[in-house]
Amino acid sequence: MSSILVFPGQGSQSVGMGRELYDNSSAARKVFDEVDAALTGPHDYALNEGRKLSDIIFNGTMDDLTLTANVQPAIFAVSMAMLFAKIERDGPIAFGYVAGHSLGEYTALCAAGAMSVADTARLLRLRGDAMQAAVPVGLGMVSVILGLDIDKVKEICAAAESETNSRHASRVTRHVVEVANDNAPGQVVISGNKEAVEIAMELAKAAGAKRAMQLPLSAPVHCSLQAKTADVMRAALAEIDMKAPHVPFISNKTAATITDVNEIKDALAFQITHGVRWRETILGLPALGITETVEVGPGNVLTGLTPRIASELAARKLEV
Repeated sequence: MSSILVFPGQGSQSVGMGRELYDNSSAARKVFDEVDAALTGPHDYALNEGRKLSDIIFNGTMDDLTLTANVQPAIFAVSMAMLFAKIERDGPIAFGYVAGHSLGEYTALCAAGAMSVADTARLLRLRGDAMQAAVPVGLGMVSVILGLDIDKVKEICAAAESETNSRHASRVTRHVVEVANDNAPGQVVISGNKEAVEIAMELAKAAGAKRAMQLPLSAPVHCSLQAKTADVMRAALAEIDMKAPHVPFISNKTAATITDVNEIKDALAFQITHGVRWRETILGLPALGITETVEVGPGNVLTGLTPRIASELAARKLEV
């Protein structure tokens, strides 16, 4: 059986995640300690007034944990801790590919040996901080649309943009609402300016959507409002010593494998302002000879999506 390791994105977090790993695995504890060291001290990546990220993960409030600049390195830390704890206990894991959903791409690349734990943690802290800074709190929104296909949702987004901007014809800056995640058949996430997203939600309901629900994210993700973030990440990635991954990496940008380091860096910057093509990624796995997805990280969102997209694939969580 040929496996791909898949790593989750934002939304899979919970307070206390990874604590048992920290207490019982020296390999997992080393990951948390490396992330803490990378994100504390007198440098641009430090937040939380010197408080360790692991303390926020294990003992903090959900509000603190879900701050974009905290939750991204937090999910990464727990995912890598799970992976290394499993290897410590059972030996090397056989897998032929890696992929990640949004921030999970960074975890996937770290797991494939392309980046160090410290560099990945710092990149994700910077990514989260820049995403929040790009759009003031309250001006953006993210919503999930259930029961409509991707093409219909794209039509609705275009109509919502047109309606929003016609209401404010004198405004210089255009409002946007765009597809942020194509997660599975009938599950599409949209992102953009609050008013445009709200109009899109109403249009989706009128078009027969089973549900249109706002998601608890503090910044609009994977849309053109994040252009400044893409510039920040492009500059930061240029400074990172990235190596070619040990196994092929399947990109959110292309829904296909990328192995060239410069192309990978470009794809990581690209995905800041463009949608995650997860449905297409999973659909393409059987053609690569992959028969199983193995989710590594908190939650089981990706494990649940796999059979909805490609029923011939097995899907499971990594058992640690």
